[in-house]
Amino acid sequence: FHLYLVMDVNECLTNSHNCIFGQVCINTEGSFRCQRETSCGTGYELTDDNICRDIDECDLGTHNCGPDFICINTEGSFRCRPKDKCGDGYIQDAIGSCIDINECVVHHNPCLPGQTCINTVGSYTCRSNTITCGRGYHLTEDGSRCEDVDECRRGNVCGVHGCVNLLGSYRCECKAGFNFNSITKLCEDINECMHYPGRLCAHKCENMEGSYKCSCTSGFKLGYDGRSCEDVNECEAKPCSQECANVYGSYQCYCRRGYQLSDIDGNTCEDIDECATGGHGCSYHCFNTPGSFNCTCPPSGYTLANDWQTCQDIDECAAGTHTCSVSQSCFNVLGGYRCLAFECPPNFRQDGYFTVSRADASATVRCIKSCQPHDVNCAHNPVNLVTHTAISLPTFRDCTEPEEVVLLRTTVPADPAPLLNATDVFFVILGTNSQIFDVVRRSDDGMIMGVVRQVKPIYGPTDLVLEVSMNYVKSGIILQRNVIMVHVFISEFSF
Repeated sequence: FHLYLVMDVNECLTNSHNCIFGQVCINTEGSFRCQRETSCGTGYELTDDNICRDIDECDLGTHNCGPDFICINTEGSFRCRPKDKCGDGYIQDAIGSCIDINECVVHHNPCLPGQTCINTVGSYTCRSNTITCGRGYHLTEDGSRCEDVDECRRGNVCGVHGCVNLLGSYRCECKAGFNFNSITKLCEDINECMHYPGRLCAHKCENMEGSYKCSCTSGFKLGYDGRSCEDVNECEAKPCSQECANVYGSYQCYCRRGYQLSDIDGNTCEDIDECATGGHGCSYHCFNTPGSFNCTCPPSGYTLANDWQTCQDIDECAAGTHTCSVSQSCFNVLGGYRCLAFECPPNFRQDGYFTVSRADASATVRCIKSCQPHDVNCAHNPVNLVTHTAISLPTFRDCTEPEEVVLLRTTVPADPAPLLNATDVFFVILGTNSQIFDVVRRSDDGMIMGVVRQVKPIYGPTDLVLEVSMNYVKSGIILQRNVIMVHVFISEFSF
């Protein structure tokens, strides 16, 4: 007899069960079962085969429907339906009363697009929407909402520039030389000349649509870079009538000698009339020539000097072209000559020469007193010497200062103070010519000298005789008197 002990195997502990996730393994005698971890919830019950089964509350009588309602089982619950129905637009509440149905809430979009649903008792109404869209938006075709306006497609809003649409707006992609104005929504020209003064152009800057243009002031031309200015050599176009010198930004005309620049155009050289302006230097007459002038002299008695301006006297006496006789002396005067024959007065005889200092004096006759025997009057006459001399003078038109014409030299000391009873000399001009001439005493090399001066103008041609007396005085008594007869020949010209 053998006794065997049989023991139950716990499949849940040995993990030899086949329960799935969400089930709990429960060991049983000789087997196991799988049970849900969670309950089935309200309205359900768990069966022996581990399945949640709906509870029929209506069949079990566990519902709470009133006598006016019929219980209708539903999955996991029940509904109480009224035994009497409500009209359209109404629904019964939990106690069976008919209440209004809010169709605007119950139904999805009961109204057409662009309309608003308004609930009424037992029904509803649809009212058209009035939508105001902001700037940059417009209503959709169904009028239900606002949508963005694509301005770039609706019109040429940016002109030649690019256009970028934005929500409710747009932006222009401006070309070079333009800036976008966010207020006016336009591409506005950039005034480069104003924004970058003095940095774009060397001289002048002119703004243009989308750009700028450089230009130069007068005397310059635009460089190859379109910005710098280069000097124009105006002389290449020969604007001047004679000489042209290019200067920076301009040019200067110059004239040759004898011409001057015109005050009207500044380019033309006009002849200078030296004769009219007084810049000729001619002694006698000037006649103008293009760019210069020529001087002429009186038709006779003068010739033009080597400087081509000064009229030089012709010495007919030295040249032998005079007509004086053998008994006459030829005396050259300015512009001609004179044939002179000086004679001594009675009781005088010609003898030697008396020094009269004048460069052009060449005819001098000296007459010494020669009394006849027993001629008392002649012997007492203080005049001891009579001298004839001749000088030639131009017309001194300006006599603001005395003009020295004759020098009368003596051998009498000018300072006789140490000597007792020394001889003195006095000079006197005789006749009416004393108003035109005077004589002053001067010292020359320690000796007394008389200087005859012309103090008033005399207009030639004219001839006159100037009588000068030289009185030698000692102790107040005239010891001797010499008379000088100066024959003055004055030319009509000042040279």
